[in-house]
Amino acid sequence: MIIYACVLWLFLYWSLSLRIFSVFRDVNPGEAIFIDMDGNCHTRQCHMPNLAPCIFEYVYFARPDSIMDGVSVYETRLKMGDKLAGKVLREYPDHDIDVVIPIPDTSRTSALQAAYKLDRPFREGFIKNRYIARTFIMPGQATRRKSVRLKLNTIKSEFAGKNVLLVDDSIVRGTTANEIVQMARDAGARKVYFSSAAPPIRYPNIYGIDIPTREELVAYQRNEEEIAKEIGCDWVVYQDLTDLEDSIREAAPKGVELKQFDTSCFSGQYVTGEQIGDDYFTRLHEARNDGAKEKRKQPLQGGPSAKKPQQSNNGCESVNNDKRETVGEEGGSCEPLTNQPMGLVR
Repeated sequence: MIIYACVLWLFLYWSLSLRIFSVFRDVNPGEAIFIDMDGNCHTRQCHMPNLAPCIFEYVYFARPDSIMDGVSVYETRLKMGDKLAGKVLREYPDHDIDVVIPIPDTSRTSALQAAYKLDRPFREGFIKNRYIARTFIMPGQATRRKSVRLKLNTIKSEFAGKNVLLVDDSIVRGTTANEIVQMARDAGARKVYFSSAAPPIRYPNIYGIDIPTREELVAYQRNEEEIAKEIGCDWVVYQDLTDLEDSIREAAPKGVELKQFDTSCFSGQYVTGEQIGDDYFTRLHEARNDGAKEKRKQPLQGGPSAKKPQQSNNGCESVNNDKRETVGEEGGSCEPLTNQPMGLVR
C-alpha cells in the first residue's frame, strides 16, 4: 500500500511538473459529475442555481496559483492588498508605520501589494512551521492558542524598535491574532497595528467552514476599537465588503461576470435562504460549538477500552482531526507512528 501511494504521488508530481493536463472548464453550479470504473465521465445538471462563489475561497482557502470561475486568485489578493492599503491611508493618513509584515502564508500576496501602496518596506517577520495545521479550525480555545506559538516563530530584528503593520487574510476567533500581536511585542515592536484583507466575520458559516457560532467570533458585537483592545494591538483596520467584492470582479477577465458571491460570514446574507435566528442555526450551534466538541472528545480519555473516533477511509487521521492513530489491525492502510512494518502494531 505504501509503495502504491508513493508511485501515485510521484506520477502526480511528474504530471504537474510537465503540465500534461489542461483545464477544460469549471464545474457548473448545481452540476453533478460522476466518473465510472472505466474512466468515463458523466455529467448532469441537477439544479439551476445562480452562480454565487464563496468569497472566503479567494480570501483564504484557495492556493494563490488557482483559477476559479476564470479568475486568478493571485490577482484578486493583489487587489485586496491595494484596497486594504487605501483604507489604511483613509483612516490613518498620518500613520507612523515603519514596516509591513505578513502573517504567513495566505496573506503574503496582499501584504506585498499593501506595502507597495503604503511606500513602506515589506519584511518577513514570521517564519511558519509547515507541520502545524490551520489553527482557527482546531477544536478548543486552549488547543488553538498553544498551536499558534508552535506554528510561528519571529525574526526579532524585523520587529525591534519598529512600528509594524501586520497583514492577515482574516480574523476569526481572534486567538491567532492575539498571540501574534503578543509575539510581535515580545520581539521588540514599539507599536503593533493589525489589518485584515477580509471584512469583520460576525456571522456563522453554514456551508462547510468551521465557523459555527457567533459568540466565538471576536468581531461579534464589537467595533474596531473594541476588537483592537481584545487582540492587544494599537489599532485594527478591516477591508470593506464592497472593496473585497470589487477585488474579485476587477481581477476577472473580459467576458466573466460575477454578479453575486456568498458573503454570509461577513454580511449574514445566506444564498440558500436561511435567516439568522432560524432553528437550523440553533441545531448547528449545539452540534459544532467548542463545548460540544470537547464533550465528544471525552470518551477518548477513558483509557484503552474507550471508544476510538471514527476513521476516514481506514486512515490514520481521525475525523476529529486532532491526533494520528496507530494501526490496530492487519491490512491497515497507514504506517504506524512507531515506524514498524504494517500489521505488527497492537
